[in-house]
Amino acid sequence: MSRTHTHLSTGLPGLDHVFRGLMPGDNIVWQVDSIEDYLLFVAPYVEYAKQNNQKLIYFRFAEHAPLISEDAEVDIRVLRPDEGFQPFLNKVHHTIDESGRGSFYLFDCLSELAPDWCSDRMLGNFFSLTCPYLYDHAAIAYFSILRNRHSFHATRPIASTTQIFVDAYRHNDRVYIHPTKVQHRHSATMHMLHAWEGADFLPLTESCVITEVLKDVPWSNQDSASFLSGYWSKAFVEAETIQSDIDRGLDCREDADRYFSKLLRMLISHDERVQRLAEECLTLRDLLDIRKRMIGTGLIGGKAVGMLLARAILKKAGPRWHDVIEAHDSFFVGSDVFYTYLVENGCWWMAQESKPDDGSYHRMDTARRRILAGEFPDYIQKQFADMLEYFGESPIIVRSSSLLEDNFGSAFAGKYESVFCANQGGAHKRLDDFLCAVRTVYASTMSEEALVYREQHGLANADEQMALLIQRVSGARYGRHFYPQGAGVGFSFNPYVWHESIDPTAGMLRLVFGVGTRAVDRSDDDYTRIVALNAPTRRPEANFDEMRQYAQRRVDVLDLEANHLTSCGFHEIETAGTDLPIEMFASEDSKREREMKERGRPQKLPMVLTFDKLLTKTDFVEDMRGIMDALQAAYNHHVDIEFTLNFFDPTAYKINIVQCRPLETRAVASIAEPPVDISTDDLVLRSSGAVIGRSQVLKLDWLIFVVPEVYSTLPDRDRYAVARLIDDITHHERVCSGTIMLIGPGRWGTTTPSLGVPVSFMDISPASVLCEIVAMHANLIPDVSLGTHFFNDLVENDMLYLAMFPGKEGHVLNREFLDNREYDRLADIAQSGKPASEAVRLIDVSALPDDMAMVINANTLNHRVVCYKERITGQGSA
Repeated sequence: MSRTHTHLSTGLPGLDHVFRGLMPGDNIVWQVDSIEDYLLFVAPYVEYAKQNNQKLIYFRFAEHAPLISEDAEVDIRVLRPDEGFQPFLNKVHHTIDESGRGSFYLFDCLSELAPDWCSDRMLGNFFSLTCPYLYDHAAIAYFSILRNRHSFHATRPIASTTQIFVDAYRHNDRVYIHPTKVQHRHSATMHMLHAWEGADFLPLTESCVITEVLKDVPWSNQDSASFLSGYWSKAFVEAETIQSDIDRGLDCREDADRYFSKLLRMLISHDERVQRLAEECLTLRDLLDIRKRMIGTGLIGGKAVGMLLARAILKKAGPRWHDVIEAHDSFFVGSDVFYTYLVENGCWWMAQESKPDDGSYHRMDTARRRILAGEFPDYIQKQFADMLEYFGESPIIVRSSSLLEDNFGSAFAGKYESVFCANQGGAHKRLDDFLCAVRTVYASTMSEEALVYREQHGLANADEQMALLIQRVSGARYGRHFYPQGAGVGFSFNPYVWHESIDPTAGMLRLVFGVGTRAVDRSDDDYTRIVALNAPTRRPEANFDEMRQYAQRRVDVLDLEANHLTSCGFHEIETAGTDLPIEMFASEDSKREREMKERGRPQKLPMVLTFDKLLTKTDFVEDMRGIMDALQAAYNHHVDIEFTLNFFDPTAYKINIVQCRPLETRAVASIAEPPVDISTDDLVLRSSGAVIGRSQVLKLDWLIFVVPEVYSTLPDRDRYAVARLIDDITHHERVCSGTIMLIGPGRWGTTTPSLGVPVSFMDISPASVLCEIVAMHANLIPDVSLGTHFFNDLVENDMLYLAMFPGKEGHVLNREFLDNREYDRLADIAQSGKPASEAVRLIDVSALPDDMAMVINANTLNHRVVCYKERITGQGSA
């Protein structure tokens, strides 16, 4: 309810006189030496609100004694700062919204927020966001902070944002106030030191009295160290002292344990499972070493934590890893830098208002553009420049490392950006490129895909801040290009068992030559090497001809002259004349060379990337299996790693663990066999081979079929129209509530329409089954996508993936049924232009005869899928 008052008061008429009255929207900050001094001003303020029937809300969140008793007829809101910055802020602002205009507010001492948020900067951000919010609601609010407790990261934004800032002192049992800021009001004595005498606050003019009161009060810039030293810095200085004592042989175990736990929450995570793992793997010295390579304050985020934990686990696992694991010299940009960037660039409110489920796409786009155009504070830019000076012109990668990323149950795989910087040129050029990369990662937090992922995983209101992991790119320079010799993804559990000799628990690798982007992203024009670690020579391909056809042909590299990430043909690298140990990764095409020689046309053919020598003539497979066994044992959970591999001399290699996170897998369960007597008319689909997912039997409600012959004749603009149509269908309220199967030509989710249907994963996320038909052109096969971000999306959405090879033994597709328009309900569900609608069938299973259902029986262990119509009352119903 709106309130209008002709007179507003602090409850102390003399103080009102000093301020020249209160105005709607005034926030009053008291800087005090103790809570007792704050209470002197709180009591009359509360009494005034009660006597004038003014609504007063008290935010109770600190450990100090309550400012008001529970029976004081005041609306007390108890908050939990330890739940995180964003939930805390949201609750405060929600209360302000529901309380209406003109309310009075009282806050516990803000200084007690710094320990929970481990940061003066976040305390400053809270005030910078809350003070204007209160002002816009014509509220009056009381805050306090403790003197000499905080760095300028807290005091500067508080003093610059508030309307009234007052220093309060005690000296010889007398109370003095010094208003240093009173906005939009002025008097000749307003900013002088005042003594509280009875009902009055009298300005002091005698220099001897003023000096006596203030001579022992430190001023903010008397010592540069204390000026910069806030809660964060003090905690680490104290921890360094304890570590020094330990290094000198003193017994400080109790203090060390206490500070280790404290710094763990400040740097690593608030998640209990991650904390327990870190307690087993890290030491106080480890945490202090992380701080020495940090820019800003706050948590270092999930990706950085995963990388550090993996290295710590292997360091303790045995001496072998000291020789094999490549050292790292990464830097960490604390999560507080991100929130401060949003606040100072006016992006915070737009970011908070961007929700994927309310059609606010324009706000998301505006927020992204504002983030991309933002500026960093000078002191942060200086630290960035110093870091780049350390790296010189070595290529680096700016990787997202959000608080929730790479965590148990929330991988965020591929949802946030990571940006390679070739890092070439002068200092200003390299800094500009780096700042652009940081902004790109920050802006990716506002992508529709990331916001939808958070919504789907119940994390929309979680404290999701973006830290950054800055890593030196592993590898070496070869001519104008820089790249690692090998890279890939490793799973401690292999979900794709294509032969009975393969042990899923032994794990698998997805290997590429060059930069690892081709291992984690689905390459539309290429393939990777899938390795079962207990049977590394057992390939899905039947012979060398197939191996050649499905081998990697293009390599991602950093072009140091063009200053960006690009790709080139492997043959270009093979013939460049560098000192690469090519034979470790590629094999000669002896069979074809022999055939050509027999035909009288001898020729040296390009080598084929088989990785055979690496897998059979070195300890690489044994080492990768040992690494993942050690990590899985420590995590007590399947793990997913990203790595690079380089032979820095002819006989020894180094493995660089660049990422490690829990791997989400679905339990493998036995299922009933499908009926053996399915008629030709009732059989919809039969497939054997590439099947990924959980064995299951599903009753289908909808089947979306993209007609290969029609789709392949469409121009690209109409293929994109098909993708938009499928998005509309899968998210229609009638369809998305049911079980959906998608069948289409080529690769779902491709960025190249000539190779498949260019939907995003978000477009098809309501589906339960995804089928790719090898029918776009003869040389394209479905990519099983193990280890890619696409695969992680499949697993997290419990989606079944299968491939269809029409005309191949064991594969049947009932085109007569799929092409029948009798059950097609596309016109009832979505409106579309003719080319797109001609290419898509939407089969409504409920339109089948009353006694018929459609069942898909998928056995992923046996790599067999059968989809069929069955009579609901008949034998073998699901």
